[in-house]
Amino acid sequence: MKIAKEFTFDSAHFLKDYHGKCENLHGHTYKMRVTVEGPIKKNGLVMDFSEIKRIVNEKVVDKFDHANINDILEHSTVENMCVWAWKQIKREIPKLVEIRIWETATSFAVYDGK
Repeated sequence: MKIAKEFTFDSAHFLKDYHGKCENLHGHTYKMRVTVEGPIKKNGLVMDFSEIKRIVNEKVVDKFDHANINDILEHSTVENMCVWAWKQIKREIPKLVEIRIWETATSFAVYDGK
């Protein structure tokens, strides 16, 4: 069984080594989906959504929200944001199978730890 929880946060960034509009400081309202996979336990849950929320907010959302992503990542692409988020969360959510972050409504990256 797979379950997922979605989060949103507002951040600014600029793309280094890029030539175009996005080399300038600008912002996005990002959406992030964290997917967890495992058996349904005796209590009927794979994992408590409130526990996912607590961990992801503490490890990722609270750090990215209203921040300049370039202060956290040298190359602040949505791809690198996914990898960074995975590294922050995986230790506390071992059943993590996917992180998906949307930079816009139609553009996103997906990371599964590989």
